[in-house]
Amino acid sequence: MPRKIPHILTVDDDPVTCELLCEVFTREGFAATFANCGEDTLVEVARHRPDLLLTDVRMKTRLDGLALLEIVRREYPMIPVVLMTAFGSIETAVRAVKEGAFDYISKPFNIDELVAIVRRALTRGPGKQLASEIDEEDERSAGLIGRTPAMLEIYKMIARVSDSRAAVLVTGESGTGKELVARAIHNHGSRSAAPFVAVNCGALTETLLESELFGHLKGSFTGAIANKRGIFEQAGEGTVFLDEISETSPSLQVKLLRVLQEREVVPVGSTEPVRVGARVIAASNSDLEKLSATRAFREDLLYRLNVIQLHLPPLRERPEDIPLLVTHFLRKHADGSTPVLDEKAMQCLASYAWPGNVRELENVIERAITLSQGGVISNDDLPPRIRLPQSNGTPPLSADDLAGLFSGLPNLDEIERRYILHVLDATGNNRKRTAEILGINRKTLYRMAARFAIEFNLTSASLRS
Repeated sequence: MPRKIPHILTVDDDPVTCELLCEVFTREGFAATFANCGEDTLVEVARHRPDLLLTDVRMKTRLDGLALLEIVRREYPMIPVVLMTAFGSIETAVRAVKEGAFDYISKPFNIDELVAIVRRALTRGPGKQLASEIDEEDERSAGLIGRTPAMLEIYKMIARVSDSRAAVLVTGESGTGKELVARAIHNHGSRSAAPFVAVNCGALTETLLESELFGHLKGSFTGAIANKRGIFEQAGEGTVFLDEISETSPSLQVKLLRVLQEREVVPVGSTEPVRVGARVIAASNSDLEKLSATRAFREDLLYRLNVIQLHLPPLRERPEDIPLLVTHFLRKHADGSTPVLDEKAMQCLASYAWPGNVRELENVIERAITLSQGGVISNDDLPPRIRLPQSNGTPPLSADDLAGLFSGLPNLDEIERRYILHVLDATGNNRKRTAEILGINRKTLYRMAARFAIEFNLTSASLRS
């Protein structure tokens, strides 16, 4: 019996996109058809029962991609659904996970990546999966903004782990938004009605941090004038966020390990353990594996914390998200009407390396709003470090940034060609003298002239020996 060729139904209100994808899938050995609206899609699904549905999220029809996902997963649960989107957010990722999409991919997409996702979906069939769109003003997003592939992967992970009890370790440079990720995991999970309690482990002494985490009894140390519940108790069945976990002392790391293993704490000055049910999310801008290798951080605690890891990319690695973040911060900090950035100011923001990441960008925008006049933020409203060439302490620009910075300037070949022509002109096209000034022999000069398409003018001066 011949093997059945998988049938992929693509849905997009852009016919050009549909035709392109059908051509790609046909070349990959699939049977491919398309529809341009949600209503036609349901007819095609009922008639042909495709093996996979690939649909755009946002369409100018009554049924968009998420509505199709809900209907298809309810009425045809064996058909996996993959979503395409030019808009990425946690909210849509969570909704799609709940409703069973297989995955999503951002536009403009990489064809090889899309084909790989389709093949995985056809192999695995329906299951627990994902999608996207964006509502940047949703409070549960907590300012976590971005549409680059790296950020879409973060949204997917947040959606997948939000209902889990497992510990999460969020890593990334300072200012990338680690606490925002922790809050998003809490807000989108089953614990959202319970408290989210955060503590910066590097901001307190060891004694105060232990008291803050586990609580204490009256009189247990100087200043303990009353019993106090620690944040693990305060959080109840919610979430405890331990920021800068690498700053904890070895003795406190032992006690944290007990909390994670036994689900209980012992308040300072007490011998009676107290049961706790909070989920733990930790964060660090240090490499905990390297610290563990030097015994500066307990290896067993690292294993307990690093059940699920989310790594936030620095802002310099996702410059495409800078305009989105700028718009978000302009709305957030504007008092009244939202100001706009002129073209030069936006170019400065886009080319800067942002060593302080998203936090630094927000501070710059807040400052610019304060200094600007007339509702337009200009280059003069930005800090000098943004306007001027970056100092030695600033991370280097990427290759793309450098290409943009020096666009329009001559490359080395052009500089060499111009210099040879300049010397030839200065010597009256005397090739011997030109070669001497350039520090090369005449044979090399001829080769370079041929390489740069330089024609010697045979004047009397040029024929001098």
